[in-house]
Amino acid sequence: MGKFVIWPSELDARLSKKYGRVVSKTLAVDNPSLDEIVDAVESLGLKVISVEREKLNPRLSGIDEDLRTYGMIIVESPHGKAKTLRMIAQKIRELRKRRR
Repeated sequence: MGKFVIWPSELDARLSKKYGRVVSKTLAVDNPSLDEIVDAVESLGLKVISVEREKLNPRLSGIDEDLRTYGMIIVESPHGKAKTLRMIAQKIRELRKRRR
C-alpha cells in the first residue's frame, strides 16, 4: 500500500493544473473541504493517516486568497495517487448529491 499527500487543490475545479489540480476539470469539484475529502476517503475504505489543517500547498502561495485552500491529508491506498484522486472526486460528487 502506498502513502501519499492529498491537497484539496488537487481536486478543486476552480483551479488550473498550473496551480495544482490533478484530476480532469470534468471530474473536479468546486472548493472541496478537508472534511469532505476525509469522508470520501473513509467511505472508500481507505485509511487516513494524518490531517494537517494549517498547511498550504506551495503552488498556491502566489494565488488570490479566495482561491487558497488550506490543509493536507496523508492517505494510505492500494491504488496509485491519480486513481485514488479520481475515486475521491467521484465520491465527493456522490456525497454532495445525497446532502441536497
